[in-house]
Amino acid sequence: MLFPSLCEPSEDMERKNQTGISEFFFSGFPQFQDGGFLFFIPLLLMYMFVVIGNLMIFIVIRLDSRLHNPMYNFIGIFSFLEIWYTTATIPKMLSNLVNDQKTISFTGCLLQMYFFHSLGNSEGILLTMMAIDRYIAICNPLRYPTIMTPRLCGQLITGSCIFGFLVLLPEIIWISTLPFCGSNQIHQLFCDFAPVLSLVCTDTSMILVEEVVHAIAILTAVLIITLSYIRIIAVILSIPSGEGHHKAFSTCASHLIVFVMFYGSVSLMYLRFSTTFPPFLDRTIALMFAVLAPFCNPVIYSLRNKDMKEAIKKLLCPQKAFSISGA
Repeated sequence: MLFPSLCEPSEDMERKNQTGISEFFFSGFPQFQDGGFLFFIPLLLMYMFVVIGNLMIFIVIRLDSRLHNPMYNFIGIFSFLEIWYTTATIPKMLSNLVNDQKTISFTGCLLQMYFFHSLGNSEGILLTMMAIDRYIAICNPLRYPTIMTPRLCGQLITGSCIFGFLVLLPEIIWISTLPFCGSNQIHQLFCDFAPVLSLVCTDTSMILVEEVVHAIAILTAVLIITLSYIRIIAVILSIPSGEGHHKAFSTCASHLIVFVMFYGSVSLMYLRFSTTFPPFLDRTIALMFAVLAPFCNPVIYSLRNKDMKEAIKKLLCPQKAFSISGA
């Protein structure tokens, strides 16, 4: 009877260790009274700016008939996705800064990962489509109206969003079936694949496969956009007119800046493989692509674009715009 009695506690302990985790705890947030308020106000203002700025761009493009072309349609949908992309993470960050319970349910964590990365995937595909659109417009201007028709533009936008949301479903379903045990602390500002999968208490060899798939997708998009812009720049430099140079470069500059910011921060975050960064640097990089890049996009697309600035002025000051056009 002695041997079974010694075995029973170990079996109970084994069952306890394999118990699933019902919620996760974010360990990267300061207490509100210990400096959290200093982070809360800037983050709230940035989130409000992202939502209002991108919503304004989306509405302006929908209302102004002069902006009803493929390039601005892509920008409008990209801005619309940016609103939900930031909403997937920032409100929960704000809540964690003011609440003592900095937790998220297991289901909530999976949903946050799914929507954040699905929206990010859709944006990445849209950026690739925008590069192809600019390539056709500058390198084949005579064929552009017949190639990039409104119907094709709509199909590309719809396909980008559908693919962006469908491609992650198998991965999220797979993660939901994994056993989690032990620590439930996520050492990041939001739920992400690497910190969540690090809590799995089973064979994690599939994590490498997941990282390779992410890397292939990122590098493919970067390669397509880079090759498109190499060709675009070569064509622009062959234009004899200096004014033509400026107009062509200004058309592509905004998209190129957004591309560098978006894929630059994403590459730092997801092309590291086994490389580990200090926690502070890791969270800083996460803030770059989750908050800072979306914060800059409304500024880039509105202030660097003459047509967009005029459309925004027309929306905000309709009487002034009417008097100027009437004069």
